[in-house]
Amino acid sequence: MRVAYLGSALLLPLLAGCTANDPTFGGAVRSNYAMQVINPDPHYEGTLVEGGNGETSAAAVERYRTDKVKKPQTMHTTSGASGGGGGAN
Repeated sequence: MRVAYLGSALLLPLLAGCTANDPTFGGAVRSNYAMQVINPDPHYEGTLVEGGNGETSAAAVERYRTDKVKKPQTMHTTSGASGGGGGAN
């Protein structure tokens, strides 16, 4: 009789670790995985690239190849005082 109680006492902590049969268990992991998988059949034809067109990009590449890259414009900013945390003595 003591052996039965001892066996039940040892088995009880093992059963406490079991989870319920939840169909959404691991759903967040599956969702994150699905968001990172590349689409095997993408449809890019006719989709414009944001910020330009082919002629502008080709002209920039040609300027780079011929070493005639446009220099960046000088940028002026307003001058102002920035405060620091000065300590009082």
